[in-house]
Amino acid sequence: MAITLEGDVPTDSVASPPSSLDVAGDRTFRGMTYMFSWMTIFLVLYILYEIAGKAAPAVKEYGVGFITGTTWDANRGEFGVFPEIWGTLYSAILALMIGGFFGVSIAIFLTQDFLSPKLELVFKNIVELLAAIPSVVYGLWGIYVVIPAIRPTANWIHEHLGWIPFFETSLSGPGMLPAAMVLSIMVLPTISAVSRDAISSVPHKLKEAAFGLGATRWEAIVGVIIPTSATGIFGALVLGFGRALGETMALAMLVGNSNQVSLSLFSPANTLAALLANNFPEAGKQEEGVLMYAALILMAITLLVNLLGTAIMNRASRRLSGVAR
Repeated sequence: MAITLEGDVPTDSVASPPSSLDVAGDRTFRGMTYMFSWMTIFLVLYILYEIAGKAAPAVKEYGVGFITGTTWDANRGEFGVFPEIWGTLYSAILALMIGGFFGVSIAIFLTQDFLSPKLELVFKNIVELLAAIPSVVYGLWGIYVVIPAIRPTANWIHEHLGWIPFFETSLSGPGMLPAAMVLSIMVLPTISAVSRDAISSVPHKLKEAAFGLGATRWEAIVGVIIPTSATGIFGALVLGFGRALGETMALAMLVGNSNQVSLSLFSPANTLAALLANNFPEAGKQEEGVLMYAALILMAITLLVNLLGTAIMNRASRRLSGVAR
């Protein structure tokens, strides 16, 4: 396109207005994004409607006692999921403590020039490959590798420190600790990837300014980089916690499927997801309703965790931006 100039001011624009085809394509793409967004919302509402509809008779019959009860006996028609709620939260918190520490540590290790770019890429891909391993493989690995490896140490701790509630039972097989250890590895890729993105987004000039003030590498990491990326790291922990709450197959194989409430890391337990997986194949009509009730409780716990995490992240973001009152 020819451009004529009068002095230094162009009289013709290089950019041309969008054609009718461009406008149509833009409107089509915008409409499709709206459609898929609303379809996602409707799908979640439909799933909630179906589960709530099938759980309604059990909710009406058992009420709050189903949440606070500790007995699950289909033959006598007694159902309670408090031990499963306890096991779900306990295993997820333990996994978050272990996986969160190592996930954030890996993110720091892979973003702060501790490795050459080639080695950094290799380690990053290895961590991300952990997410591709099937849940049942993690469960088998936990049964045949993790439990035999930690059993001697766990039993020694029980013999010498059994007066502490966390070690009051021995580890005879599946239990809370091996389940939490395997679960922590399963949430590790999520926490590491999101934390790595959050730390990488910190402006490099902030670190240079810290170095200019005489800070060492670790002083810059702990005093500048981590606080600046704290909101993103917390988001990674929330995502990892949500992932841990819904894990099914590995926990069904490793947690022990025992209907009890215990602080001991070595005692067997149960989770809501494992309860659903183990009982649905042989569930009768009555038991199907109470299992749907349990599924509704699991969805509510996950929703509350995400809402709480979002609220905390928004508050932290406002504080960092100076908008908090």
